[in-house]
Amino acid sequence: QVQLVESGGGLVQAGGSLRLSCAASGRTFSSYATGWFRQAPGKEREFVATISWNGDSTYYASSVKGRFTISRDNAKNTVYLQMNSLKPEDTAVYFCASAPKPYGMEELYEYWGQGTQVTVSS
Repeated sequence: QVQLVESGGGLVQAGGSLRLSCAASGRTFSSYATGWFRQAPGKEREFVATISWNGDSTYYASSVKGRFTISRDNAKNTVYLQMNSLKPEDTAVYFCASAPKPYGMEELYEYWGQGTQVTVSS
């Protein structure tokens, strides 16, 4: 069992940066891949980025590639999402989730956090 808690969301101006954190509890976290997803108002939840259990593999949605960076510190049981050059269209609730492998499909993720709001003003 893995419990996930996101933090670091907030209000930022376009062009600014935020770093989201996903803190985990549970013995299996360090052996699981962790992904970030987001859901904007009125839209489906979408994949943002994911990282393998040891950090060797990372994958990004095309909309965030080059602006966002996913990383993890297994000693701290935490996964991060550094978001730079933020745009108003990045406004959404951001969720972290864990899965046995770094999948791009949310249906394959087993454990989810409650989400953190990111709002980017123009």
